[in-house]
Amino acid sequence: MGKKHKKTTKPAGKPAPKSEESNGLSLKDLLSADMIGKLKAQADDLKQAETTRKEEHRRQEEEKRKQELKRLENDFEYLLENSNQSWSKYK
Repeated sequence: MGKKHKKTTKPAGKPAPKSEESNGLSLKDLLSADMIGKLKAQADDLKQAETTRKEEHRRQEEEKRKQELKRLENDFEYLLENSNQSWSKYK
């Protein structure tokens, strides 16, 4: 029988520096002004769409609450349980 050797793992070395970092260039420098303008416009459109979606969701939730309140106002048991029992002030 042969001897078993322990497997040794080599420590991970430092990753090679990226060419952009070595040149001092960023993504903004590499893109044209036209492309940057398009990306900013798209980001603004997405923010506007998100705001519109949130507003519509809020409006739907408010409408649901109004409908539920209207339904409960027609429910005699609910009104009886949640009404003020002090009738003396209504005389």
